[in-house]
Amino acid sequence: MQVFISHASSDRGFARELASRLSEAGFEVLDPEQDVSGGENIPLKIGQALEQSDAMIVLLSPEAVRTPSVRREIDYALGSTRFEQRLISVLLRPTEDVPWILRKLPMIAAGKDMARTSNRLIQQLRQHTKAE
Repeated sequence: MQVFISHASSDRGFARELASRLSEAGFEVLDPEQDVSGGENIPLKIGQALEQSDAMIVLLSPEAVRTPSVRREIDYALGSTRFEQRLISVLLRPTEDVPWILRKLPMIAAGKDMARTSNRLIQQLRQHTKAE
């Protein structure tokens, strides 16, 4: 399963550690920003990664909900049947203005224990993979 992690640049460290743990569990994490060289079109690479993804994890923080690219990525996932039951939010820090629809979907509160958070995400992703 290919997974896209949507996040604000301020949450990049958490996203990288999570991507590493998901990769160790057998998921392919698409990270268009990691594979960009000078002069490449980052929004285009992100769009291509979204088209290839089977699931999305959105890291929610005060910065993320104010980031236009994160909002667009959420909108993309909400509008695609491919992400049905496969859009999972991770609340990194207390955050106001979380889009109302995300409050209706699976949400995991990230704690200080990254292993526990990543294991809960892996469990959620595998649960929805088996359902198909």
